[in-house]
Amino acid sequence: MNDLIMLATLLSGPKHGYQLKREAGFVFGDEALHNNLVYPMLRRFTADGWVTKKQTPGERGQTRQQYSMTPLGKKILLDRLTEFGEADARSFDAFVLRAGMFELLDQPARERILSAREAYLQQRIAKLTALPQKMDTGVYGTEAIELIKEKAEVELSWIRRIRRITKSEVEK
Repeated sequence: MNDLIMLATLLSGPKHGYQLKREAGFVFGDEALHNNLVYPMLRRFTADGWVTKKQTPGERGQTRQQYSMTPLGKKILLDRLTEFGEADARSFDAFVLRAGMFELLDQPARERILSAREAYLQQRIAKLTALPQKMDTGVYGTEAIELIKEKAEVELSWIRRIRRITKSEVEK
């Protein structure tokens, strides 16, 4: 998932490593990603031909590296965003990452992702509903189960809203 976020930060245009660290960090809820995560990833992207790197002069006379996504990098990003298997459907982060980039995906890919996540949430709610009948979950266990079910219901409601948005885009 780090790969997808780092590549996605380059969609809007070339960026220096520091800017990439900060922007990707914001996505993760941090101030910046650590150098030991960002720069090895950028080296790999460059070696794989997904990103190019060029030297540019810095404001204080230093040389800075500027990274740009290649057409291959964009294709890889789109291919990987479109991939959405069972493990991804179980992952809130994998789902939200893709949903946040739905503008990049075609309608069939969007619908497949929404349907997979929706099916997972419905199964989860059914299992959680049956759990207190199968075992003694206690007062607090039952409360925790109810919270998890409520969160899943809220997400299902959000999925319905996203479907309405994508449907209105198709109708335009």
